[in-house]
Amino acid sequence: MRVAMIGSGYVGLVSGACFSEFGHEVVCVDNDAGKIGRLREGHVPIYEPGLDALIERNVAANRLSFTTDLPSAVASAEAVFIAVGTPSRRGDGEADLSYVYAAAEEIARAISGYTVVVTKSTVPVGTGREVERIVRETNPDADFDVASNPEFLREGAAIEDFMRPDRVVVGTESERARNAMRELYRPLFLIETPVLFTTLETSELIKYAANTFLATKITFINEMADICEAAGADVHDVARGIGLDGRIGRKFLHPGPGYGGSCFPKDTRALVSMARRVGAPSRIVETVVSVNDRRKKDMAEKVIAACGGSVAGKAIAVLGLTFKPGTDDMREAPSLDIVPALQAAGGAIKAYDPEGMEEAKAMLPGVAWCADAYDTVDGADALVIITEWNQFRALDLDRVKAAMTTPLMIDLRNIYEQSVMAEAGFDYHCVGRPSVMGNGEA
Repeated sequence: MRVAMIGSGYVGLVSGACFSEFGHEVVCVDNDAGKIGRLREGHVPIYEPGLDALIERNVAANRLSFTTDLPSAVASAEAVFIAVGTPSRRGDGEADLSYVYAAAEEIARAISGYTVVVTKSTVPVGTGREVERIVRETNPDADFDVASNPEFLREGAAIEDFMRPDRVVVGTESERARNAMRELYRPLFLIETPVLFTTLETSELIKYAANTFLATKITFINEMADICEAAGADVHDVARGIGLDGRIGRKFLHPGPGYGGSCFPKDTRALVSMARRVGAPSRIVETVVSVNDRRKKDMAEKVIAACGGSVAGKAIAVLGLTFKPGTDDMREAPSLDIVPALQAAGGAIKAYDPEGMEEAKAMLPGVAWCADAYDTVDGADALVIITEWNQFRALDLDRVKAAMTTPLMIDLRNIYEQSVMAEAGFDYHCVGRPSVMGNGEA
């Protein structure tokens, strides 16, 4: 099939490349001429493992191309995906749908022949109906159907998630559109991927329900970690004990400094706002948003407490800045709350992240940027681990200790064992587990 992907950000670029890998002819469209120019030259603007090779392979096979010319891309397409941004609107937290509706109007003017217009962006309930209204009002003669096809891509594992998803969700009442979507996803039918066909409204809500539920699990285990610290229990054992229950599951029960990224913060706020708007407020999700916002600030206090109640005049080494490993995404990362709070308390921050430093430099002024983990800890009074990149999991602890002024580690991701850190001579503080001193005493 011929596919036009409107929006060449994270979702649009990954989805477009993966559809081309399925054998479809895909044109990715963006109004940022600089981005399109770089893509045509082979420069991928985001870090996602395997994406550069996937794009290169399908461009070479003439299945994937890039353009700023939306009308020509849409005119030749059988399926047009809207994959533009839906950022949180200031003031009420609702998703800003201006880019979605602008794209719908442009698509309407360019439609030629039967076309399925598919919302891939994360949008609140009712958006698909409004897209349909806009297209029909703009071009009354257009032959089209509207469908919802939310993405469930994890940054750092997006290609695998697209190629081998847990499920595909499609919302539409049109059998013609269902057949077109079946053809698009035909390779997944061959591996028996569950494909759920629903109404537009149900499909739109599934995406929000999934993300807010996962955010709730993260927030729940973070609160359990606080209880564990106060009561002398081990949150890892608590997580194992409840996660082995098939009704609960083991995933997303890892304590840390709070969730971030492009999805969970935006989608939880959007669901809260949408629920209030329809007269069915979600008290659980409202609390999740509040607790997670507070969580990031509490982590800075945890670091200060571990440093004896003050970081004034101290050199603080920070490893990991992105909201999770495997990405360069700094959106709503816990580091954006933790680092400024430590700076405000008088700490001098040295930092390193394998992929996120270029983005972080614009967001975190006054930080000394380092070449690697060992450069970062050199002369530091404390080491804080915020993002659990694999390369931080097996540091040479003797080398780290020798480089630091004080062997103090605050591990906000629990990537080390207390006994190992005690034996190595560190004053080690973690999340939801007993802290240990370098002499081996808890």
